[in-house]
Amino acid sequence: MNRFRLSNLLPVGIFVAIATTMAFGLQRDPKVIPSMLLDRPIPKFELPALSAKQPGINSAKFGPEGLVLVNVFASWCSSCRYEHPFLMNVAKDSRFKFVGMAWKDTPDHANEYLSTFGNPYSAIGVDESGRTGIDLGVSGVPETFVVDRGGRVRLRVPGPMTPEIWKAEIEPIILAAAKSP
Repeated sequence: MNRFRLSNLLPVGIFVAIATTMAFGLQRDPKVIPSMLLDRPIPKFELPALSAKQPGINSAKFGPEGLVLVNVFASWCSSCRYEHPFLMNVAKDSRFKFVGMAWKDTPDHANEYLSTFGNPYSAIGVDESGRTGIDLGVSGVPETFVVDRGGRVRLRVPGPMTPEIWKAEIEPIILAAAKSP
């Protein structure tokens, strides 16, 4: 009597397919979402100023101003509060322009946030609707983009900025930009 049937192999085949798919999936970092903007020009946008004390941000000015770091933040973001002390130190570095984008936030709340924790930015634009953030591929706050002299996105850092990320990913770009004419 033949006890071996093809239907007996079906559950084993399904199990092997699922296990293989999961094994490949577990090798990827779920926090890393590749940016479609890497090595491409930053989308054109102009955001109104958060307050009369500072200008808004205009992407057309990024290239001529040299290296620009764009930090996307919101007053309601707990991770933004975590990274903020580090950003206050970053702002002291004169090798680049450091600008902020208040994303899906109201001017009143963003101003209160910066009054409480300090303002590290040389310019701040308000993206209340979130449309500009969508054009940039923002998946959440905080995120930081490094834009070179040519107006091209060189790096996207999703999540809070840390000294380790700064040293490993951003500092090499700043040093390379300083060497190029």
